[in-house]
Amino acid sequence: MWRLLANRRVLVSAAIILGLFAIVLWPTTAQVDVATMSRGALVVTVDEEGVTRVRERFIVSAPVSGRVLRIELQPGDRVKRGQVLARVRAEASPLLDARARAEAEAVVESARAVLGRARAEEGRAKATLDQTRRDLSRLRPLAEDRVIAKQELETHEADVNVAQENVNAAAFAVRAATSDLRRAEARLTPSTVETHGRVVAVTAPVNGVVLKRLRESETFVPAGDPLIEMGDEGRLEIVSDLLSTDAVRIKPGARAIIEQWGGEKTLAARVRRIEPSGFMKISALGVEEQRVNVVLDFVEPSPAARPSLGDGYRVEVRIVVWEAPSVLTVPTGALFRKGDQWAVYVVEDGRAHRTLLELGHQTGQYAEVVSGLAEGARVIVHPGDTLVDGARVRERPPVN
Repeated sequence: MWRLLANRRVLVSAAIILGLFAIVLWPTTAQVDVATMSRGALVVTVDEEGVTRVRERFIVSAPVSGRVLRIELQPGDRVKRGQVLARVRAEASPLLDARARAEAEAVVESARAVLGRARAEEGRAKATLDQTRRDLSRLRPLAEDRVIAKQELETHEADVNVAQENVNAAAFAVRAATSDLRRAEARLTPSTVETHGRVVAVTAPVNGVVLKRLRESETFVPAGDPLIEMGDEGRLEIVSDLLSTDAVRIKPGARAIIEQWGGEKTLAARVRRIEPSGFMKISALGVEEQRVNVVLDFVEPSPAARPSLGDGYRVEVRIVVWEAPSVLTVPTGALFRKGDQWAVYVVEDGRAHRTLLELGHQTGQYAEVVSGLAEGARVIVHPGDTLVDGARVRERPPVN
């Protein structure tokens, strides 16, 4: 009798153990977040900080050596062309020694070289403008006959506008280089007896606003010493230093989106120039980075579109390197690596099926699907590491 009871206890214990194993090994249904594949616009951008600056900047210098009287103008004051900015009482400057003269002559030679390079850039910009105008004149009849798409004609028209802006910028660079050369040559010009003691008025070369007051109190200044920095605050441009690996992906004329500038709406801009020379910069983490300055112009030149935005203000720049109006996209949170390929989990009949796919362009949130998925497919977003192919899943209800 006791043997029968012992056998029953063994059977009951075995049944309990098998039941526990069945409970543990029984496949569970995981709750997952699901997104539906759809077609939409995809815009790939290079994002970086930028700084605004006045496009035509003028440094007003002392025409003679002497004592500059106190400058009463304040930064932000508007001035007109010909208005007196400062007054300098001419005084005989001491003779330059051999070292000072050699340094002044070197500055003059450097200023002449900069002026020559600026004139060469102006000639190149004018040649490019003439060529783009000729190309546009040849394409217009083709566009009228619908041989080419209207979009291609608009692209060439934008190229002409960009070339014209480059010519304008080159002309301003020549003017600035000429002013620098005159200032450098003024250091070598000895003061005459006739000017000694005479008060010379320094006037504004253009209409604009005072940006910086480089001299405030009364003090002695040599000829060519800068006194006031001024310009037209309505003509702003944006300078953004990008990683050189990102700068090579950008072309002149590319559109850009300006954000975080202080206004409620975003501003439109276009890339005018990618500087040909890079520079090294130390990041906030102490990493050496090779960067390139990219110069952008606002599409809307009127200051009313960006009130209170001035010189040296910080903005966020998003430069478009690729965009398409309608492509099949998948959230990047649904992607994971399977060997050398990208993969997602597709939900079908309550199970997760691992699917390999080929991707195209990517952003921080979405990726272009070239092959592997169809529109309307339901994919799992942020799949866990424990999720396996063929596992039972159910969609997590939305949070109210």
